[in-house]
Amino acid sequence: MTVSPPSPYDPDAGASDSGKASSRRRQPRIVLLGMGGTIASSAGVATQLHDYTVTDTVEAVLAAVPQAHELADIRCEQLANIDSHAIDNAMLLQLARRAEAILQDPEVDGLVITHGTDTLEETAYFLNLTLKSAKPVVLVGAMRPATALSADGPLNLHNAIRLAACAEASGMGVLVMLNDRIGAARYVTKASTTVTDAFRSFEHGNLGEIAGSVVYLFNTPTRLHTLATDFSLAAIDELPHVDILYDYQGAGSHLYRAAIDAGARGIVLAATGNGSLSPAARLGAELATQRGVMFVRSSRVGQGVVTSLADDESLGLVAAGSLNPQKARVLLMLALGRTRDFRLIQGYFDRY
Repeated sequence: MTVSPPSPYDPDAGASDSGKASSRRRQPRIVLLGMGGTIASSAGVATQLHDYTVTDTVEAVLAAVPQAHELADIRCEQLANIDSHAIDNAMLLQLARRAEAILQDPEVDGLVITHGTDTLEETAYFLNLTLKSAKPVVLVGAMRPATALSADGPLNLHNAIRLAACAEASGMGVLVMLNDRIGAARYVTKASTTVTDAFRSFEHGNLGEIAGSVVYLFNTPTRLHTLATDFSLAAIDELPHVDILYDYQGAGSHLYRAAIDAGARGIVLAATGNGSLSPAARLGAELATQRGVMFVRSSRVGQGVVTSLADDESLGLVAAGSLNPQKARVLLMLALGRTRDFRLIQGYFDRY
């Protein structure tokens, strides 16, 4: 068996052979929690990279990576087995509560969650804001099904387990491990529809990478997360209805009315440029304010910071900062559980 080179954070580095043997008997205990997604999918032929189906249990996913057992003592648990675009608020809360319960077990050193990539960043950011633990939590997925030529899931999973077993990943918030890159839940996003190198942290950079079987961590998230946030799962019974609307040339105001009439407690606008409001969007914002619906200006651009503007104060609007619309929705849902003051909610967007 080829022995992997020691990580820069390997506590065995420089230890005697007997010390290393003792350490190997005390492997990190990692729970592998399955949610489904492409990493657990299969297709009819090896060249079929699309139109596949979730078929495999998390145990089957792990069985394809026997080398992972050299890294940790792994326990599998299946919570769901679905495409991630089917995850709703109730399931998101169920996942978060189960993850927190697992992390509270003193025998558990870290958690890896297999997840579809379509909404992986939303789940990761929700967990980043709500889990009250410093233990490593790593979300992992795949862009190709397990049956594909050059399937990326097995190596992604191996790397995720290696990262969750790394002591220096503690206290970093929820992490995302795909294509050798280590991303922070707050910053990483899916930036391509089908390529294996789909997840990027354009403006903020990755936290690190795994190269040569070694975990390299270069950066630390500065936004508040996990133990440092005001959000507690124990205080949440259900998540409020928050819609995302898209602005464009010639847009009408009917979708704003529809969202408000449907009971939305918040609206996130995927606006043009720096969260600019078209005439229809401005009317929608005014209607939302009149009806007590919180309104957040994000951007459809995909990069950059949406800054506060003069109209925000008069209209009671919130600037999303560098959060994309889907993550702004996650934060707004949680913020609305604590306050309806747009200034206090703006504070959450500034700090988280």
